[in-house]
Amino acid sequence: MTPAELTDIYRDYIACLNRQDWPALGKFVHDEVVHNSQSFGLTGYRAMLERDFREIPDLRFDIELLISEPPRVAARLKFDCTPAGTFLGLAVNGRRVSFCENVIYEFDGAKIRQVWSVIDKAAIEAQL
Repeated sequence: MTPAELTDIYRDYIACLNRQDWPALGKFVHDEVVHNSQSFGLTGYRAMLERDFREIPDLRFDIELLISEPPRVAARLKFDCTPAGTFLGLAVNGRRVSFCENVIYEFDGAKIRQVWSVIDKAAIEAQL
């Protein structure tokens, strides 16, 4: 797979998340996906994302930086949202916060098999 092809797949994945098109998630995510060294499987990964959208009703994934070097994609995702209650152990309670997530994905073919993710919690704390 070329870097451009992997980039297109990743952008389609982000669009799927933003549409909350959960039935299509399996097109992009491997059945045995691992997130931060924890085996989630597709079902657990989907449950995590659905929970995120319940807790952050205006959640939107915006790609700020994207690097594709097959079989990996590295991205800096930007968020500007209003978590309804507690988020990352912080009492946000509907206040608007902006923060980034630095994430690396490893693909198995056209599907995400591994995810390593770090959210900039300090940026949220500084806004509260």
